[in-house]
Amino acid sequence: MACIFAGLACAPVGQALAHEMYVTNEKDNTISVIDTQALRVLRTIPVGKRPRGITFSSDYSRFFVCASDSDAVQVFDAASGRHLYDLPSGADPEQFALAPDGKHLFIANEDNAVTTVIDAGTRQVVAQIDVGVEPEGMAVSPDNSLAVTTSETTNMAHFIDATTYKPISNVLVDQRPRHAEFTADGKKVWVSSEIGGTISIIDVAGQIVEHKIAFQIPGVPSEKIQPVGIVFLRDGNTAFAALGPANRVAVIDVKTATVTKYILVGERVWHLALTPENDLLFTTNGLTNDVSVIDVKTLTAVKSIKVGRAPWGVALRAMTPLAGVVKNSLD
Repeated sequence: MACIFAGLACAPVGQALAHEMYVTNEKDNTISVIDTQALRVLRTIPVGKRPRGITFSSDYSRFFVCASDSDAVQVFDAASGRHLYDLPSGADPEQFALAPDGKHLFIANEDNAVTTVIDAGTRQVVAQIDVGVEPEGMAVSPDNSLAVTTSETTNMAHFIDATTYKPISNVLVDQRPRHAEFTADGKKVWVSSEIGGTISIIDVAGQIVEHKIAFQIPGVPSEKIQPVGIVFLRDGNTAFAALGPANRVAVIDVKTATVTKYILVGERVWHLALTPENDLLFTTNGLTNDVSVIDVKTLTAVKSIKVGRAPWGVALRAMTPLAGVVKNSLD
């Protein structure tokens, strides 16, 4: 038992633990499951139409998939890949976020400009909140008190009280915001603007944009730099941002909000996920139909893994002994 809660300390020195990365393939209606140690696809799971967002329950026993063209959030048994049931997600679910306490699922419904909230236990809709046009990004604060939805056409981050389901404020960001990610302390939320080419850092207390990160890559036209997915290392000092058709991942110093490096990956990089040890970063590359694996220590891409067509979302399934102790998944 002590080893389980000690986590990484129990692993032999230099030996990575094998976990699984689940990758949604939009055009194949499947999920590719990757072994994070062998760095190969273990199995393929059929799901609904045009799967995008994916996340896991806190114990990693189930996974949730936004099957956008099936108008459903589908729930599967992770061990067997068996489809368990669909949740009443509303029209065209794009991304979602399971609250850290595991009780509610917050879903961005692109077609009808609402955020749908589902009670994960009863499987019932408890609220639908009007937001801006074409909502996509979705995040819930670490303390379960706030939800943020980004609307692509309205160009806003919408703050919602996650207990009363009432709108709190609307924060203007740059054009076509796609993803939102809270810092671990819940004090900031980072919002990527795909067409604007920036990341807005929003102060949660004041609900104002306090800083913007722009990107410049030698030889890459500015219109191809389109940030989407964002993840943070556990220590909070470094962030990674997927830059779309720029085919790069930006490495960002969180304290100074400056880019320190660009890492070349596959074409049209969408989203990112880290192993619990924070030693490997996985990216989904929508046009080359592969996943790039980045060594976090050296900040270099070390492997390309072929998956299905148009990989989009990615989420970690932590395996024993870390299952249920460390969670790091993408909405």
